[in-house]
Amino acid sequence: MIRKLARILGVIVAILVLLAGINAALNSQWYARQQQIAAPEAEYDVVIRRDSWGVPHIMGETDADAAFGLAYAHAEDDFATLQEVLASSHGRLGELTGAEGAAQDYAFHLFDARSDVEEGYERELSTDTRALIEAYADGINLYASEHPEELRLRGLFPVTGQDVATGFAFTSPFFYGIDRTLSALAASEDPPRNGEPPDERGSNAFAVAPSRDPDGETKLIVNSHQPWTGPVAWYEAHVTSAEGLDMMGGLFPGAPVPLLGHNQRIGWANTVNRPDLVDVYELTLNEDGDAYRFDGEWRELESRRIWLHVRMGPFVLPIPETVYRSIHGPVMVNDNGAFAIRYAGIGEIRQVEQYYRLTRAQNFDEWLEVMRMQAIPATNFIYADADGRIARLYNARFPARAEGFDWRGILPGDTSDTLWTDDASFEAMPFLVDPASGYLFDTNSTPCIATAEADNLDCASFSPLLGVESNETNRMYRAAELLAAIEGMIGWPELRRIKYDAGYSRQSAAGSYFRQIASLNFEPGDLSDAQQLLASWDWTLDGEGSADALAALVLRHIMMAAYRGDALPDPRETFEGAVRFLIETHGRLDVPLGDVLRLRRGETDLPITGGPDALRAIYWGDPEDGAHAAWAGDSYIMEIGWDAGGRVYSRSVHQFGTATTRPDSPHYADQAPMFAAMEMKDTWFAAADLAPNVACEYRPGEAGRTPDGEPCEY
Repeated sequence: MIRKLARILGVIVAILVLLAGINAALNSQWYARQQQIAAPEAEYDVVIRRDSWGVPHIMGETDADAAFGLAYAHAEDDFATLQEVLASSHGRLGELTGAEGAAQDYAFHLFDARSDVEEGYERELSTDTRALIEAYADGINLYASEHPEELRLRGLFPVTGQDVATGFAFTSPFFYGIDRTLSALAASEDPPRNGEPPDERGSNAFAVAPSRDPDGETKLIVNSHQPWTGPVAWYEAHVTSAEGLDMMGGLFPGAPVPLLGHNQRIGWANTVNRPDLVDVYELTLNEDGDAYRFDGEWRELESRRIWLHVRMGPFVLPIPETVYRSIHGPVMVNDNGAFAIRYAGIGEIRQVEQYYRLTRAQNFDEWLEVMRMQAIPATNFIYADADGRIARLYNARFPARAEGFDWRGILPGDTSDTLWTDDASFEAMPFLVDPASGYLFDTNSTPCIATAEADNLDCASFSPLLGVESNETNRMYRAAELLAAIEGMIGWPELRRIKYDAGYSRQSAAGSYFRQIASLNFEPGDLSDAQQLLASWDWTLDGEGSADALAALVLRHIMMAAYRGDALPDPRETFEGAVRFLIETHGRLDVPLGDVLRLRRGETDLPITGGPDALRAIYWGDPEDGAHAAWAGDSYIMEIGWDAGGRVYSRSVHQFGTATTRPDSPHYADQAPMFAAMEMKDTWFAAADLAPNVACEYRPGEAGRTPDGEPCEY
C-alpha cells in the first residue's frame, strides 16, 4: 500500500514538474523568439537620418510615412520598452514585470479602455489619425519581423493602430493622479482628497516674450521631470513630411509624433497638473452584492471575470479577479464596501489625435482651436510662437459638478444628483496670455503664481467646483523670486541661470523643517557638529558648499512628501539618518555633494548637482557603493527661440543619449557628461544645419551608410 501511494505521489510530482516545465517554456523569451512575425504588406516612403548624437531625423513623403520611420528608429534604440508599452495596452504587463505590472493590468481591465477604442476607433478618430497610428504600428512590426531575437512576449505582434490608441487612452488618467485613488481603495483606505501624483512626475517650463528679450526674440524652455528609464522616459526625434509635418521634440515610447517641442512657428512645453478630476462614490449594495441602489431603484452591478498573468521567476501564474462597473464608471469592492470611480475624460480615445493635430498648428489661433478638443484631460501647456505670443493654459477637462456636495470626499452613489455627465466649458480653465511682465513659468503649482505678482490670475475667480489646485512648490517660489529680481532684459544667460538653479526658498517646506532641526538638542558629538554644519548651508545644492551633501540627504525625505501634501517625517529621525549615513559610509560630515550624488549609466559615473523640488530637479534612490544614483528629474531639456525675423532655432540635451537601452551603442550615454555639466547641443532643426551633421542615412529595413558610404554605427 505504501509503495502504491509512493508511486501515485511520484506520478503527481512528475506531472507537476512537467506542467511547470511547460509553463516556464511557453512563457520564456526563448519561446517568444520562435515566433515568425510577418513584415507589413503596406509600403512606406521614408528616410531616417541620424545626426552625430544618434538623434533620428525622419523624412517621410506623407505624415504616415514619417510615423512609420519614427517607430522603426525608436525600436532600434529601445525595443525592450516599446514591448512593455504594447504589453500594457493588452493588459499583459504582468507577464513581463511581475506583480507591479499585474497591478497595472488590473487597472487596464477595470477601466476597459480597450473596449472604448474598439467601439469608437472608426467613428471618433479621423482618417488621417488612423493612417498615422497604423503606419506607426507597421514600423514596429517591421522591426519585430527583422529581430525575432529581441522578442520578449509571445503573441504580442502584429501591433495595430488600436493598440497605439489604447495606450494613450489607458494611461491619460495616471498623469493626474488616479493611481493614488486606486491604491487607496485597493488597500481599503479612504481615497486622497487631492490629486497629488505618487512620484516625481513634475516639470518646469519658462517662456519669455520679445518685450523682455535683449534681441527681441521669443524664448521657451521645455524641462519635463520624468523617470530616466521606462515607459514615460523621453526620446528625442525630428519628424518631417512633404505634407507639412515638421516637429522636433520629445516623446514617450508608443507615441507616433513628438508630444512637446516645436515646429517652424509654434512650440509648447508640458507640466503635470493636479486638479481634482477624480470622484469616488460609495454604492449601496443589496444583500447578494450584485445590485446597487440608484434613484430609488436597484440596478445590476456589472461584473466581469478577468485573469491576471503574473510572472514569478520563470513561471507565469494565472490569477482570477473580478472587475465591476456601475453607471458611474469602474467599481472597486474592498473591506469597506463598493466604491465607484468617475474621472475626467472617461471613455475618451482621441488623445493621440489631439497631439497629432497640435504638431500641425501654425499659429496661436490654430493651436487654441486644437486645445478646445479637450481630449487630453489634464496637463499644463506653456506656449510660445514666432509671432511673440506666450501663454500658460491650465489644461483640465473639469467635470460639470453640482453645488451642495463635498467633491473632494466620498460622494453618495445612490442619486443622480452627484453623477456629472458633462464637462465645464473650455473658458472655465485658468488661462494666462501675454502678461505685461513679458514672462511666464510653470512649476507644478497653483496656476495663480506664474508670472509677476501684478499679472497673476486671481484664484478667487475660479469656481471651487472645478478643483483647481492650490499647491505651492519650492520651484514655484524660486522661479518667482529669481525672475522678479530681474529688472531689465531676460536673455539666455539669465534664463539658464534660473532653469539650473539648485536653490531652496525659505518659504518652502524646507524652511520650516530646517528650523525644526536647528531647534533640536544634541550632546556634543557628530550630531551637534552636523547641526552646526547644516546651519552654515547656503540653501543651494550647487556642489560648492561643505554642507550640501548633508542638506541633500535631509531634503530627499521631505520635498516629495511636501509636494504630495503628505505629513513630513520626524525631523530628528531624518537628520540622524542623514548623519549616520555620512559617518558610516564616508567617515566625515563635509562630504562633497558629487561624492554622494551620481549620474550612472553603464561605465559612465559622474558627479551631479541639484536636488528634489529644485529647479535643477534631481531625484535618487537608495545608496549603492556609498552614493545615490539619480534616476529621475531633469531629463530631456530643450531651449527654443524665434529670432526677430521669426526663424526658429533650438538646443537640447538628454540625460543619457538616444540609444537608451542599447549598452553597445555609442549613444547609450554620450550626452551624460553634457547633461551633468548643464550644457546643451544644437538640434540642427533646419535642413541646411542638419546636412553637414548627418552621420548615417538609411531606409527602414536597409543597412545604413555614412556620408562616405561606410556602414553606420548607431
